[in-house]
Amino acid sequence: MRKKIELLAPAGDLEKLKYAVLYGADAVYLGGQIFGLRAASKNFTLEEMQEGVRFAHHHGAKVYVTLNIIPHNEEIQALAGYLALLGQVAFDGVILSDPGTLMVVREHLPHLEIHLSTQANNTNYMSARFWASQGVRRIVLARELSLGEIREVVVKNADLDLDFEVFVHGAMCIAYSGRCLLSNYMSHRDANQGDCAQSCRWRYQLVEEKRPGEYYPVVEDEKGTYFFNSKDLCLINHVREVVESGVTSLKIEGRNKSLYYVANIVRAYRRAIDAYEADPHRYRVDPEWFEEVQKASHRQFTTGFYFKRPDEEDQLYTRSAYIREYDFIGVVTGYDPGTGLATIEQRNKFEVGDRVEMMGPGFFEEVLVVGELYNEAGEPVTAAPHAMQKIKMRVKGPVAPYTILRRKREVSHG
Repeated sequence: MRKKIELLAPAGDLEKLKYAVLYGADAVYLGGQIFGLRAASKNFTLEEMQEGVRFAHHHGAKVYVTLNIIPHNEEIQALAGYLALLGQVAFDGVILSDPGTLMVVREHLPHLEIHLSTQANNTNYMSARFWASQGVRRIVLARELSLGEIREVVVKNADLDLDFEVFVHGAMCIAYSGRCLLSNYMSHRDANQGDCAQSCRWRYQLVEEKRPGEYYPVVEDEKGTYFFNSKDLCLINHVREVVESGVTSLKIEGRNKSLYYVANIVRAYRRAIDAYEADPHRYRVDPEWFEEVQKASHRQFTTGFYFKRPDEEDQLYTRSAYIREYDFIGVVTGYDPGTGLATIEQRNKFEVGDRVEMMGPGFFEEVLVVGELYNEAGEPVTAAPHAMQKIKMRVKGPVAPYTILRRKREVSHG
């Protein structure tokens, strides 16, 4: 019998964790202050980890903690003390990539389920069997695998108590399984220590060795050439194929992304997975799912290695080329049924007369034109110009906390 599919979402901080869970994630992954691969995200203190796990478990979701850096000697020496802290939190699993880290985790937290990171670049069924023999319970397969290869890995390990996880959405790394040295050389920031400078997104020119100082732009636009720059992965239209490959968990990349991005992408994939689970035989792709993921900031999309070897169509030859068609303008923190006013924590400027969309957990959507705004003193205002300002807005009916407000931008590319 096929296991229920897990939708796994990134949690860069406590607020994002809550939105990921409420908008439909079955599980989230997060990092502490050290040993994770996202130094740029806020990450979690011990107290925030404990609160996040309590919140997730209360809502029936799991939490996995990342220990997936490629450690040097000094990190290994510090690991035992860090694991003593993590042992105070009821995590559902740990994500790691290094054999030495695995040995230390098994010694100090033997009860904790171990997931093998994509950083370990597991690309074949025999490697999967090896890792299972070392106590790994789930393998995050390398992104370089085709759908056929994924199926073969799953089938040839069907006799083991082993789950498989794959990425279905988010940024793609130009380096093999994310193990990149470019950032080290260009900015002395170690990608494998969680401090990637995203040097692959920078602008480059070509120099012939006998003509130093003569730069030849391989021009794709007037700003330069970005030949290391990949499009973003998106498999929202291929959920059936991924699920039927036999994997257990569908993973979204993006611990550095905004809470709006996380909520929006989770919400779209939740709808697709639920539709498949409800009736696999009658499952049909809803075009609205793809329209929805495009309402979060993104690069152009690719299906990565799933259906073919990536070629020039899967690279971006223009400046980082983020597409931002919508602004995230606020979140609902409360609603007063007596006045019909919702309290909004403002994140971007909006004003009376703006046409805004409200989206919430459970696929709630509503479009309205802003008619009345009041400041915290109850005085009418025409605009909410300051970030994090509390503003009251008249809405059509009751609105739950964590509802998100967004507005279509006049300029769609930035």
